[in-house]
Amino acid sequence: MTGASGYRERNSTADRALDILALFDDRRLVLGGQEVADALGVARSTAYRYLQSLVSSGFVEEQQPAGYRLGPRVFELARLARKGVGLSEAARPVMRDLADAVGEAVLLTRRTGTSVVCLEREEAAHPIRLSYERGHVVPVNAGSAGLVLLAWAPGKEVDRIVEAGLPRLTGATLTDVTTLRARLAAIREEGVAVSRGELDPDVMGVAAPIRDGGGNVVAAVSIAALSHRVPDSRVPGIARAVVSAAGEITSRLTLMTS
Repeated sequence: MTGASGYRERNSTADRALDILALFDDRRLVLGGQEVADALGVARSTAYRYLQSLVSSGFVEEQQPAGYRLGPRVFELARLARKGVGLSEAARPVMRDLADAVGEAVLLTRRTGTSVVCLEREEAAHPIRLSYERGHVVPVNAGSAGLVLLAWAPGKEVDRIVEAGLPRLTGATLTDVTTLRARLAAIREEGVAVSRGELDPDVMGVAAPIRDGGGNVVAAVSIAALSHRVPDSRVPGIARAVVSAAGEITSRLTLMTS
């Protein structure tokens, strides 16, 4: 009986500590002891005891002349939480917005050696039949996303990939080394890649690079659409939207992992 009562008391204290931390917001960066007592509906001495417990553990620190603010332990936990958020979590909301804006499917891809793997896919209102689903792997020289990832790959890796041979998926797939290198240089200059029929005969794509906090290209975001639905006149607008989305994902990823 005593053990059960003790457990309930410890749990109640933990709940009170969380209640206090939840009181902080943009309008209340510093809390007074009486303010905490009033919010919790307890005596000031009780509120003070809870606050001192938080101070001793580093979650809250005292600020003169009177008050309490969030402590270093909270900032450390926030850093760890951001570090634990992955690329997909950073990209998915932006991908959803991009799919809604352009009305086409949006893909998140990453390079693994000579291949590109699809990490995430967001559908548009009118989904297309495309074999490029989550986990699907294609050659890095086929399609806009692969070309973007190859364009910013280290030179020695590009040499190794082209020396191993460039597979052909369609009649439009780039397999000539000289043509491929010229295309990669143009993509680096323009910051975006556009392809038609290089991965699937009837599909076009527009891709842009996603960077980490150090400026390294770590992934690509792209749209995939039926080619006949995207005339050349639509491409510049879609390209701007894709580049903007890539920038937003880069910003989110940098913030989450810094």
